[in-house]
Amino acid sequence: MKFLKDEAGQGAAEYILLFGGVIVIAIAALVIYRAYFSSASGLNASQDVNKVRTNMMG
Repeated sequence: MKFLKDEAGQGAAEYILLFGGVIVIAIAALVIYRAYFSSASGLNASQDVNKVRTNMMG
């Protein structure tokens, strides 16, 4: 029953799950915002950034 108490690989498995979750979230964000950053859409990211900067300054 010693193998039931062995937790040597537990840390590595937790890191794999953590990084896997981060990768899934990053891919989901890229898929969601893909249209925003493509030039074919009517959206203009640089114009929006300039509007935000203008509103933040005053």
